[in-house]
Amino acid sequence: MGALFGLLPAIGLATATGLNAFLPLFTVGLLARFNLIHLNPPFDWLSHPLVLLIIAALAVLDFVGDKVPTVDNALHALGLIIHPIAGAILFVAANSAIGAVHPILAMICGIVLAGLTHLLRTAVRPVVTTATAGTATPVLSIIEDIVALLLSVLAVIVPILAGLLVLGLIGGFVWFFTRMAKPWRDSEPGNNPPTPQGIE
Repeated sequence: MGALFGLLPAIGLATATGLNAFLPLFTVGLLARFNLIHLNPPFDWLSHPLVLLIIAALAVLDFVGDKVPTVDNALHALGLIIHPIAGAILFVAANSAIGAVHPILAMICGIVLAGLTHLLRTAVRPVVTTATAGTATPVLSIIEDIVALLLSVLAVIVPILAGLLVLGLIGGFVWFFTRMAKPWRDSEPGNNPPTPQGIE
């Protein structure tokens, strides 16, 4: 149980990168830059000013592009590579402080958490975009950014709250896909009760 609690920062950060690949990297690097957290080598490169500048520029481009229908689809396709890489980096970096799991296993965990989270958000986005003719795309994107930033900060400061937020995120995805599957289940033959016949 203690090892699991020790992994909460890594779990929170990797999940956050599934929603936004750059905000968690920038958050961790910035906190390390101001000596608010410590990054073990070789991950201390995240706090280098040039690296922070590059990540910030990418974050801005991603923030703007992800609010535009069709452009967000292209970014999500690229994200199939970018998000798992970012998740692996932060999971291994967070795990390196406690050494709870082997680095290779930590890398795999980061890839899976970030990749799965990204796949789920990628599945949600077109459904919402189609249902609202694209008007909800910027709103949903902003919500993802806020959750990613909040999750990144909590993972570092209050890991237990980050863990609860991850559970809440899982619950949200389950609720969404359950709601989406209901009309499909109801339309299957045999799921609709027969219409009562009138008495002649």
